[in-house]
Amino acid sequence: MREAAKILPLTPTSAKARGQHGINKGKVEIKGVGITFGEGKDTFTAVKETSLAVGPGEFVCILGPSGCGKSTLLNTVAGYVKPSSGEVLVDDKNITGPSPDRGMVFQQYSLFPWKTIHDNVAFGPKVAGMSSAEACSTANTFLSIVGLSKFAKNFPGELSGGMQQRVGIARALANYPSVLLMDEPFGALDAQTRVMMQNSLLEIWSEFKTTVLFVTHDIDEAIFLADRVVIMSASPGEVIADLKVNLPRPRTAEMYTDDQFVQLKRQCIQAIRSESMKVFSAQTD
Repeated sequence: MREAAKILPLTPTSAKARGQHGINKGKVEIKGVGITFGEGKDTFTAVKETSLAVGPGEFVCILGPSGCGKSTLLNTVAGYVKPSSGEVLVDDKNITGPSPDRGMVFQQYSLFPWKTIHDNVAFGPKVAGMSSAEACSTANTFLSIVGLSKFAKNFPGELSGGMQQRVGIARALANYPSVLLMDEPFGALDAQTRVMMQNSLLEIWSEFKTTVLFVTHDIDEAIFLADRVVIMSASPGEVIADLKVNLPRPRTAEMYTDDQFVQLKRQCIQAIRSESMKVFSAQTD
C-alpha cells in the first residue's frame, strides 16, 4: 500500500509547535561525554571524551563507521543512556532521563501494532496530560502534515514501511519537541521511498525548525539533509570532523552534482574510509 507524501501547510494548531517552545529552543550541548559499559576486564568504551554543540533549529547529521558509537551518543541525548563522564544539556538543562521535549524516531518503526495509526500518534499527547479531545485533534493535525489522514483508522501492519515511518515522525512531533532525534530512520526503506522520505522530512523541518540530530550511514543523505555533517572516529567514537553544508535550501536533486556537494562527499569518504581501515587493521592484527 503506497501513498505519495503530501505535506500540508501549517494549521493554527500545528503552528503551535514553534510558538510553544520559541525560536530559541532546542540548543544541544554535549560536553566531554564519555560512555563505557561493563566493569573490570569486561569494560567497553563506546564513546571517548567528545563534545558537540548544536544550535536551535539546526539540522545536524552524524556519520561514522559501523560501531563507532553514533547511536549510543544519540541515546545519551535522548536520556536512554547515562554518560559515564561529562554532561549533555538541552536548553542549558542537564539531561537526567527521557522527556517529551526530545522526540525519537528509530530505524524500526516501533509503533504499537494493536493501536490504529491515529491512536499511535495520540498516545504521547495523552500520556503528557492532554485531554482526549486535545490529543485527538493533535493526532489529526500531524497525520495531515505527513499526508496520512485517510489512513487514521488503519493498523501499522496495513501500511508500507515508508508510511509507517511517517507515522513515527508524526508521533514524535505530536509532543511538540524542541529536539528531534533520528537513528537511521530511513535505513530499511527502498531507494525510491527513501528519497521521498528525505524530501518530506525537509518540508516538515522547514515549517517547524525543530533541532534535528540525524544518525545515518549514507553520506549522500547526510549532505542532502544537513546544515552540518559531523563525522565520528572508529570505536571508541569521538567527533573528528564538523563540516558546514552551505548548499542553498530548499534542496533539490540537482545538488548531487554541485561542486560543493561533490567536495564534501569526497571529504566524508576519505575520513570514514580512514577510520574504517583502522577497524579492519585492528581485527586482522
